[in-house]
Amino acid sequence: MKRIGLTLGDPAGVGPELALRIAADFAAKRDPSLVIVGSAAVLRRVARQLSLAVPRVVDAEQLSVHSHGVVVLDIDTLDAEVVEPGVWSRATGAASYAWVRHAIELALAGELDAVVTGPIQKEAWHAAGIAFPGHTELIAEMTGARDVRMMLTSDVISCVLATIHIPHAEVATRLTREDVWESIRLGAEAMRRRLGCEPRVTVCGLNPHAGEHGLFSHGEEERVILPAIEQALRLGMTVRGPVAPDTAFVPAMRQATDLYVCMYHDQGLIPLKALAFDDAVNVTLGSNIVRTSVDHGTAMDIAWQGIAKVSSLRAACEMAVDLAS
Repeated sequence: MKRIGLTLGDPAGVGPELALRIAADFAAKRDPSLVIVGSAAVLRRVARQLSLAVPRVVDAEQLSVHSHGVVVLDIDTLDAEVVEPGVWSRATGAASYAWVRHAIELALAGELDAVVTGPIQKEAWHAAGIAFPGHTELIAEMTGARDVRMMLTSDVISCVLATIHIPHAEVATRLTREDVWESIRLGAEAMRRRLGCEPRVTVCGLNPHAGEHGLFSHGEEERVILPAIEQALRLGMTVRGPVAPDTAFVPAMRQATDLYVCMYHDQGLIPLKALAFDDAVNVTLGSNIVRTSVDHGTAMDIAWQGIAKVSSLRAACEMAVDLAS
C-alpha cells in the first residue's frame, strides 16, 4: 500500500481548499492512502466556509497506526485565526516551510512513499527568513542530492530546466556544460521510465536564433550547450540542438519532441503553461525521494472561494502514485 504526503502550501492561498477537495478522491480508494501535512485548524476554517469535509486528524504518534485512508497530520505551527485568505505573511511562510520540511523528513524516514507539495508563496518564505528560493532547492539540501532538476510535464509538452530560480541577467554566466548535461540525462531517464522507450530530446539554445554562430551570443551554444549534446549523442541518446528557442515549440517540433531541455525558467515555463496550465505537473528529478507538485501558484486573488481548479493537483497526485510504484 502506497502512502502519499500532501503539504498544504501557503495557508492563505488555494492550497488548503485544493487539499480538501483532493482528499475526496483518495477517500473513495483503499490504496493509495493520503496524509495531508499542515494545520488542521486552517483546514477546519476553510471547510466551514466552503462546506467541505475534513478528514480525521492525527498527530505524529498516531500516524503509523492509521496505515490507510485519508488523514490530516496536524503540524500546529500557526495560529489559524490570524490567517487572512489572500494575504500571505511571514507567519504563513514559516508555516508552509515547516510543513514541507516535515513531509520530506517523513519521506526520508520511509513513512511516505512520495510527497506532493501545494503552492507556496516565495515572498512569504523570504519574509520568514528562509534562504531557499523554492521547494527544489530545499529538497536538494535535505536529501543531499548533488544535482536536482525541475521538470514540468503534461500529456502535450514536457520541459526540464537547466537553471531554475535565478535572475535572467545571471543565466549566461552561471550556466555550465554540466547543468545542460545533467538536465538531458535526468530528464531523459524520467521520460524513458514514463514512455517505456528512448525519448526524443530537443535542447534549446540560450540566445536568439541559438546564437547565430556567435552573432547574437557570447559563444554559449558552442562552449556550453553543444558539448553536452555531443556527450548525449555518444551515449546513443536521441538528442538534437541547440535549437532556436523561437521555433522550438511550434507544432511540428512538438510532434517530434518528447522532452525539451530549456536553459532558464521562463524559456520552458511560458510554452508549458500556455499549452497545459491546468494539467501540468512539476517533478523533482535527481533526489532520493519522489516529489511532485502543481504547476501553478498560490492564487491569492481567489483563495478560499471554492473556485480554484483541482486538475493540476489531481495530476500531481496521480503522477506521485505512478512514480512511487
